[in-house]
This record gives sequence, C-alpha cells and structure tokens, in this order.
Amino acid sequence: MTARLPVTRALADLVEHATGRPCGIGELPRVQGRSGWRAASTPYTVLDSLPAEFTGPPLWDWHADAAWSYQITSVGERVDQVEWLADRVRVGVVGRIDGRWSHDLRIPEALVIDRELTYDAGGEPSVSAAGAIVSYVQRFTITVTPA
Repeated sequence: MTARLPVTRALADLVEHATGRPCGIGELPRVQGRSGWRAASTPYTVLDSLPAEFTGPPLWDWHADAAWSYQITSVGERVDQVEWLADRVRVGVVGRIDGRWSHDLRIPEALVIDRELTYDAGGEPSVSAAGAIVSYVQRFTITVTPA
C-alpha cells in the first residue's frame, strides 16, 4: 500500500502550483519573509486528511490500492475571493485538458489511478461570527496504487 504522507505532500504542492497561493497541511500556511516565517495572508488553502478506503489484497501486502480522502478549505476575506480560489483548486485537482489531467500529481513509488471531487460547498461558503473570514470546503479522493 502506498504511504499517505507522500500523497499529502504532492497534493499540497499541486494546490499551491494550481492556485498560486499558499497551502497549509492541517494548519494555517506559513511563508518565508525577510524576518523569518510568518502566517500567510489571505487567500490561502488548508489541506486536511480524512478517513481512507482500501481495496485489493490485504493491507500487509504492499500491492494494495489506497483511496486517500482530503478536505481542501479555501480561506479568504470575501465570498468572491474564496469562490475564485475554490475554482482554481477544482481545476487543479480534477480538471482535464484533452483527456489528460490539467496538473500532474507525481508521487514517489506510486501511480495515481483516479482523482474524484466528492463534495463541493457549491457556492455556500461559511462566514465566521466576526464576518472577517470566509471559507469554502471541497473534498477530494485520490486513489493510488504502488508503482
């Protein structure tokens, strides 16, 4: 079975490349500044791991396929900002051009056999109680098999 961490890191890199904005893994992304690391300014994304599914041989057999699920939350200050970012995330992860993925998802020692958008907030972003932060949730499943 393919380890999850390389898939997570590859997906975070893909999201950053596709959106041009920082992506944190399980937390607010940080960016390098002149005086060290600081919290990224909005808009940005946060990638969280969700429960996974397994198919094929028993898990002790390293030839089993794994369907790793993730939630990507686009965070911004306005609804139009997070919808723009969510559109870029969607195209980056599951978008296709001429029958091929619009962005490569390269994972060491694994082959991506499917990418699926399983949930999209569909234009209903959540707004914090203070009204200063807006988020848009999307969930994806990345299915991999050992290379």
